[in-house]
Amino acid sequence: MSGTPALVVIGGGPRGTGLIERIAANAPDLYRNRPLTIHLVDPYPPGGGRIWRHDQSPLLWMNSMAEDVTMFTDDTVQQEGPVRPGPALHTWAADIRDGRATLPDGAGVEPELLDEIKTLEGSDFPSRRLQSVYLRWVYEQAVAALPEGITVHWHRGSAVRVTGPREGRQRVWLAGRDTPLLADAVAVTIGHLDAEPDPEQVELADFADRHGLVHLPPDFTADTDLTEVPAGEPVIVRGFGLAFVDLMVLLTEGRGGRYEDGEYVPSGREPVLHIGSRRGVPYHSKIGYAWKGERPPLPRFLGPDRTEALLRADRPVDFWRDVWPYIDKELGHAHYHRLFTAHPERTTGDWAGFEEKYAAADPAGPELAALVAAAVPDPADRLDLEALDHPLDGVRYPSYDALQEGLRGYITADLERRHDPAHSPDLAVFLGLLSAYGQLIRLGDIGGWWHGFFSYLASGPPGPRLHQLLALSRAGVVRFLGARMTVETDERRGLFLAGSATVPGQRIAARTLVEARLPDPTLERTRSPLLQELYEDGAAATATGLLSVAPDSGRILDRDGRPHPRRFALGPFTTARAGGAFTRPRTGGPAFRQNDATARTALTFLRDLACTCSDG
Repeated sequence: MSGTPALVVIGGGPRGTGLIERIAANAPDLYRNRPLTIHLVDPYPPGGGRIWRHDQSPLLWMNSMAEDVTMFTDDTVQQEGPVRPGPALHTWAADIRDGRATLPDGAGVEPELLDEIKTLEGSDFPSRRLQSVYLRWVYEQAVAALPEGITVHWHRGSAVRVTGPREGRQRVWLAGRDTPLLADAVAVTIGHLDAEPDPEQVELADFADRHGLVHLPPDFTADTDLTEVPAGEPVIVRGFGLAFVDLMVLLTEGRGGRYEDGEYVPSGREPVLHIGSRRGVPYHSKIGYAWKGERPPLPRFLGPDRTEALLRADRPVDFWRDVWPYIDKELGHAHYHRLFTAHPERTTGDWAGFEEKYAAADPAGPELAALVAAAVPDPADRLDLEALDHPLDGVRYPSYDALQEGLRGYITADLERRHDPAHSPDLAVFLGLLSAYGQLIRLGDIGGWWHGFFSYLASGPPGPRLHQLLALSRAGVVRFLGARMTVETDERRGLFLAGSATVPGQRIAARTLVEARLPDPTLERTRSPLLQELYEDGAAATATGLLSVAPDSGRILDRDGRPHPRRFALGPFTTARAGGAFTRPRTGGPAFRQNDATARTALTFLRDLACTCSDG
């Protein structure tokens, strides 16, 4: 190796920024005073990257309260590198207001954004554009913290492929450039992926083309051209998660509607959104109260020991056989611990006696259910994950009109429960979900069901968004379709048809179909030429299409299971995907642990490489 060592980081969003922060934290100890050039590649400005870019609608919010968003480590993170504390989003805003911090140089701040910063409270749900400013500030702080001799150069563009031998320098080719960046190591942190349509989406698109209809496939809602969605017409929407919430906002307030005294006042430019999904209900509301009192002891049943045992076992890990029973028991333990300690009047006996029997019970056996039934008299106080996951199973309505009132009642009840501390075992279950996710990351690809279930329970919309949904429903702008939604095509009439198990035998016809969900992060169908090339060059993918990486280093694995010494990857397209975009302070932050491990591995490799070359 001649000249200054080089690391190319492909992707300048939160994950790339987090990696640079960990390099800054670890370099003084691991890399000493050696020079290093970091090339950061992203078509969008560093910090926010594509998803959290400044250039998006000011109507779009974060899905987390400001006090629940941090980019900095604390002493709860299990990492080898040093803790470098820093402010959570709401604390940063307070620092800006009080003059303890300055706005970043690289982000434009309009007057309305400055007003948002001045008034931001910890319990507020900030705009995504405000988060973009925070992320830009974090990026600039991370770069400023790098030791002397380590420099960062941003290349505004897209990386299309990485070439080079395992034992030699890598070449990172950028779109529109004839000369590659030379790198001794490469880290891919490109975040969420676009995808080629699956066979069903291809058929639906062909049908729409033949009949002059509108079909919008899975996409990031902020990037979707919604001008094609006609005003005043029925629109079938499949997907009731966070992508739908963005769609709802952009097609209502985004078209001039407004809310007055809790009711929606239409502009006349809205479509009529007929929304359904597998569950037929929106994700559960964010919990609207803070934790008080004793926390549940987590992890209890799905901790590092069990994870290690599963990894050492001589058979592949089966999620439903080997993992789910212990998640179920872990979440139940958190739930009942909170019920016994915070609401003892709703239990019989004492926690110590219950906990001993609960710990001894087979997680899949009948004795556990009998124990709970005896100790928790009211069935409403018992945790039933199956019922939570399928709230409309067996529920039938005679018409779509009848369903509207029923589902408004369901959403109203959810809002009331998620904002009532009398139901604080729900918050304990949330903490259990975070704990479980921290362990599951080490097991690699465990299938897509868990991630969806986690998001449905733990990563739902802010309460105000569900209040808006109720107002839109009352105004007739949103119509609910129900559970186990189906979408068909009618060749004779040239229309899309949608139905559900909740309203048997009835269907809605429309000329527009919107898939309100993100593309699946699969290597086989990704539109990223970079990942396509890595896959064709031998990188391993799981059965569900995630890029395989070593959990202890982030190194990309080949199809023989060998880690590539010079190629790393972090993010939702890998087997080390984390539970959310950002980390709540003092929750352990598995994404921080991954960033730290990858930074330390890369720095150690580059240091040893430089030493070897110098000796030679």
